[in-house]
Amino acid sequence: MQDFTLWYYFNLRTWVLLLPPHTGGGGGGGGPVARVWTVVLLLGTCLLYCARVAMPICAVSMAEQFSWTKRESGMVLGSFFWGYCFTQVFGGYVSDRVGGEKVLLLSAAAWGSMTAFTPILAHFCSQPILSMTLARFLMGLLQGVHYPSLASLCSQKVVESERGFLMSTVGSGSYLGTLVIGGAGSLMLDLYGWESVFYVSGLLSVMWAYCMWKYLLKGEGKGLFNRSLGSGGPQSKLSKRHWLRLLKQPAVCAVIVTHLCTASTFFTLLSWLPTFFKDTFPDAKGWVFNVIPWFVAIPSSLFSGCLSDHLISQGTFFSMGVSSVFTLLLCGNTTFPWAVAFVSATMGLTTFSHSGVSVNVQDLAPSCAGALFGVLMVYFSGYLIEATGSWASVFALITTVNLLGLCTFLAFAEARRVDIDSSKVRHHNIHI
Repeated sequence: MQDFTLWYYFNLRTWVLLLPPHTGGGGGGGGPVARVWTVVLLLGTCLLYCARVAMPICAVSMAEQFSWTKRESGMVLGSFFWGYCFTQVFGGYVSDRVGGEKVLLLSAAAWGSMTAFTPILAHFCSQPILSMTLARFLMGLLQGVHYPSLASLCSQKVVESERGFLMSTVGSGSYLGTLVIGGAGSLMLDLYGWESVFYVSGLLSVMWAYCMWKYLLKGEGKGLFNRSLGSGGPQSKLSKRHWLRLLKQPAVCAVIVTHLCTASTFFTLLSWLPTFFKDTFPDAKGWVFNVIPWFVAIPSSLFSGCLSDHLISQGTFFSMGVSSVFTLLLCGNTTFPWAVAFVSATMGLTTFSHSGVSVNVQDLAPSCAGALFGVLMVYFSGYLIEATGSWASVFALITTVNLLGLCTFLAFAEARRVDIDSSKVRHHNIHI
C-alpha cells in the first residue's frame, strides 16, 4: 500500500516544502473547515498517545499493587505492540474502501473506552496480569489502524498541495500527547492514583470521537469537509512483482533494518523510562523525567527535518552514533540531573535518525516491523532487569541494537530512487 506511511516521524522538512498556499474561496483550497479538521486530527493523535503512554507511566504503581515482577511488567507493556502489528495493513485496506474518517471515529471510540475501563478490569479480574495483558493487546489492535487511516484520509480527501502541511501538523501530536500525559499524568498519579490517568485519557478520547461524529461527520459537516479539502485524486498502486523487486534492493533492506533498530529503541525507551527513573531515583518527581525528554524531542524533530535535506547520511551517522553514546552513559552511576540530560539527548538524537531514515523509508518499510521488534525488546528488557538486577544490561542492549542499525545504514544505504526506472532519474549514492 503506497500510502502506508510511518506517521510517527513527521518533520519540518515536509512542512516547509509543502506549506499550503493561501487560496481564496473555491472548492479546492484550504478554508476554515480544513483548518478545523487539522486541529481535530492533531488533537486525536495527541489523545492517541495519551492513552498509549498511560500504562508505562502507571506501570510502577500497578506493579507494586499487583506484585508484578519486571518480566511480567515487560509482558504487559510489550503486549500492546503485538496487537499493534496485526492491524496496520488491515487498517489501511479498510480505510481505502470505507473512508479513513470512519475508521478513525470507530477506532477512537473503541480504544478510548478500553482505556477508561482498564482500571475496572484490573480490580475486578482474579488475574490482573492476564486481564492487563489482554487489554493492552486489544489496545494495540485498535490503535494500529490510526496512522494507516490518516494516510488513507489524506490521500483521498486532501489536495496534494496541502497534504504535507496537514499530515506534518497532525503527526506532531505524537510528541505533544506524550508530553501532555507525561506532565498531567504524573501529577494525577501522585494526587489521585494510577486509575485517574486511565479514566481521564480514556474519557477525553471518547469525547473527542463523539464531537468528531456530531460536528464534522453528520450531515452538512461532512459535505463541507469534502468540498473544502477537495479530492486527493487516484492513487497509484504497486504490483506484487514491483514490491518484490524493491525488496531485493540492498538499499531498501538497509533502510528497513535501520528503521527496525531505531523504532525498537524508541519503543523500549518509551515503555521503560518511567520505571527506570522510579527504580533508580525513587524520590524524583514524575513530571520532571516524563516531560523534559519530550520538550527536547519536539524542537529536535523540527531541526532534524531541516538538516535531513542536505545531510541525510551524516545526520543519521551523527544521531545513531551519538545517541548510542548517551544511552551507554546511563549504564554508569549517574545523578538524577545527568540521567535526565542523557535521556533527553538520546530521545532528541533519535528524532534525527527518524528524519534521515524515514524520509527514505516512507513507502518501503512497513511500520509494523519496528513494532514487532519493539515487542521483543520491551519484553526482553524486563527479562534482563529481573535476571541481572541491573538497568545497565538494558541500556547496553539498546546501544548494541543502535550500532547494528548504524553499521547497516552506513554499509548499504543509498540516496537514490528505487521505485521507478533507473534510466529516468539521476543516481546520488551516499559517500561517507
